[in-house]
Amino acid sequence: MKPTLPVETTLEVYNRCLCFSVHKAARALARRFDAALAPLGISHGQYSLMMSLNRPDPPRLGEAAAFLVMDRTTLTANLKPLERMGYVETVPDKDDKRSRRLLLTDAGRQVLAAAVPIWRATHDEVDGFLSGPPSALRANLMEVAEAA
Repeated sequence: MKPTLPVETTLEVYNRCLCFSVHKAARALARRFDAALAPLGISHGQYSLMMSLNRPDPPRLGEAAAFLVMDRTTLTANLKPLERMGYVETVPDKDDKRSRRLLLTDAGRQVLAAAVPIWRATHDEVDGFLSGPPSALRANLMEVAEAA
């Protein structure tokens, strides 16, 4: 059976599709940051999750999930390796025993502190690939996210 769309349509979609371009860039960025953080034994996703817990009051599970834009089930699955490594603890909320809070442990804070210079250096490299100011790209991406 012959294709019903001309190949020019495929090329148009390939060259114009923001979703495809952002997804492709996200995978490349994830690989770069994963490789940079590998000596610490964490991935970029684990770094971001732990960084989201670095606050004065440990967040509730639902608050962390909303902040990270993931569902609670996915967050729970992503927490398990960090709990096994001793970087994160899930503790009952002292005000509401039905709710759980996510606590960054001392070991988690130490690995997070060690990761920050690596993250900064990797970001400096990536920022150097951009033709415009990185802040403009971030602002544009946030506008798209907020409009969705």
